[in-house]
Amino acid sequence: MSYKSIDTLQKALSEKVFSNTKDSKKAAGRALGTLIEIITYYLLKEWKMVDYISIERKLAEYGNPSITHNVEFTLYPLLQKKTHTVPVKQSLSSKAIAKSIGLSNDFVIKSNVLLDKDMTMKNSCIIAENDSIIVIANIEAIKGNQATFNSCWQIANPYSMVECKRVGVEEGNKKGPQTIEKAKQGAYVAQSTSSLQKIRNDKGEKFGITYKNGLPIIKPYAELIDEIISSNDKSLLENFTLSIGVVSNHGNWFTSEDQNKELKVLAQSYDWLLFLTDEGLAQFITDLLLEPSAEFEPIQAAFMSSYKEGKKANTFTKTKINYAAHQALCDYFSKNISEIEHWFNIISPESKSLQTLKETLSNLANKQWEDLL
Repeated sequence: MSYKSIDTLQKALSEKVFSNTKDSKKAAGRALGTLIEIITYYLLKEWKMVDYISIERKLAEYGNPSITHNVEFTLYPLLQKKTHTVPVKQSLSSKAIAKSIGLSNDFVIKSNVLLDKDMTMKNSCIIAENDSIIVIANIEAIKGNQATFNSCWQIANPYSMVECKRVGVEEGNKKGPQTIEKAKQGAYVAQSTSSLQKIRNDKGEKFGITYKNGLPIIKPYAELIDEIISSNDKSLLENFTLSIGVVSNHGNWFTSEDQNKELKVLAQSYDWLLFLTDEGLAQFITDLLLEPSAEFEPIQAAFMSSYKEGKKANTFTKTKINYAAHQALCDYFSKNISEIEHWFNIISPESKSLQTLKETLSNLANKQWEDLL
């Protein structure tokens, strides 16, 4: 079955999944926001970025670290990665993992669970951290009563961040009433958390300003950001954070003739702004949640159980997800990655491709950060 718009799809979800809730359409809208985050995470995972990701971390403002902002995904330099195999018992806690991998006493151990007794896993599970290092773990595989996971030691100085923005459209409205507020919030965070700052001259041309050894450098923005990304200069890279925004739901951001003001606000603020098309989101929901083939039924099952009446826990989010659903999602993205990448339109920078963004993230990830910081 095809759906003409996200609004039509949202109504279908509200009838098939959320009919027991007080406001079924609003509940379906919140679920759509979760799906956009999941799509973004598994896209990054397919791009081999999973070892660098932390989820819902506080990101400090540049030059003003007393103010921080939670963002969906933050990418950190990878100091080291190790693979471990442990027996699966009742659950696999961060405390147990810290003991098994021999973390020293200068780390603060977190109260997280990488894998619980119901086979719900935690993506980018933070095991421990100190002032300079974050240790996360990701499940690699589970076979019988053995779990294989990767421990990733991240340098606590992010090089990129990703935020997802979606606002539902209520009945009788052309776009969500909170769209402009969401846009302003995203724009503020994007512009305040990197050493590369945006300024305009009297002709409206966008320039960038950053500092090298305490001295300002001002150049056309596109030129300066390329210079920083290709650089191995500690002074330029130390507090640079590439900002990426992902938005969805066509009616909030476009008219038939032009971009809405809200999208323009985001496009001039993020270094990269991606639009997840209505068609792409509809295909994801149709293929995996409403009409899945047998191999992807674990995804549908995790989604349905997360929203059924009397549910115990949500097992279908970017952070916590049923292991079988996680494996099925990995298979889906691996098999369909070329098509999935076409779900996204690049709003800014103009004339750049998703392949360029992928290469940029890989370039930043592969720098010798331990020598630079």
